[in-house]
Amino acid sequence: MQKVAAAVIEKQGRVLIGRRKAGDRFGGLWEFPGGKLEAGEAPRDGLRRELREELGIEASIGPFLGSFPFNSAGLSIELLAFRASIEAGAPALFDHDEILWVPLGALADYPLTEPDKLLAAILAGGREA
Repeated sequence: MQKVAAAVIEKQGRVLIGRRKAGDRFGGLWEFPGGKLEAGEAPRDGLRRELREELGIEASIGPFLGSFPFNSAGLSIELLAFRASIEAGAPALFDHDEILWVPLGALADYPLTEPDKLLAAILAGGREA
């Protein structure tokens, strides 16, 4: 099972999501920023690296929000979600074709990847995972 780390970055009641580029697995769907952990990589370290690579930001990784396993044909991942905050830089388009700050209550209006839907439901309900 591939471990994937995701960041919930909030600013003024909104969370940052990115749309995957067409041609990527799940192209056109929205996700919380993050990515696959490398072998032996600590989740917080991997998430910090992914945020640097995907968005060009330096981030502080906060509390663990929960684990969201997902299995489908050809894909088996465990999404590890953390709160995070931007320490330096502004989010840029490196891995996504669009990024948005979305009110928590509006997450359901965006077609999210299946694992991210699980996380969004917890966030929208005001509960930690």
